[in-house]
Amino acid sequence: MSEIDEQQVYKWLSDVADPEVPVLTILDLGIVRKVSITGKGNDTAVTIAITPTYSGCPAMDVIAIGIRMALASRGIKQVIIEPQLSPAWTTDWMTEEGKKKLKAYGIAPPNRKAFQPLGLFEEDSASCPRCGSGETELVSQFGPTSCKALYRCLSCKEPFEHFKCH
Repeated sequence: MSEIDEQQVYKWLSDVADPEVPVLTILDLGIVRKVSITGKGNDTAVTIAITPTYSGCPAMDVIAIGIRMALASRGIKQVIIEPQLSPAWTTDWMTEEGKKKLKAYGIAPPNRKAFQPLGLFEEDSASCPRCGSGETELVSQFGPTSCKALYRCLSCKEPFEHFKCH
């Protein structure tokens, strides 16, 4: 096996899709916090620190398997996945490209510019990813996954998911 560097590992990780939102990669989400390489040749070990988008996120095991498969297919036999819980993941770690992919997929991306810490009875807001209208209403605080909420557009009448800002 030829020597590898962190840049090469990141390139390989760019092929690992999020199992819950397959249009996004784990790099788009910003959950890969660190890549470390030790050893050489057949003794090369790669350690990857990942942070879940939510505590107890069920996708983390599937993501870890995806990482292991991506590296094993390139000849890396020793892959160590280290969960990193602190600092907690934030939507600020998502790439701009990832947010564009979400919108094109029909999910309203988080919008930090519009995000303010919510008061006790305030609701987050989202623009419709289909028609762009800001006239939307919250249908359910939780969508198919904990990181998303369900909204309905009052202009085009279409339902959509919103990736919650946090």
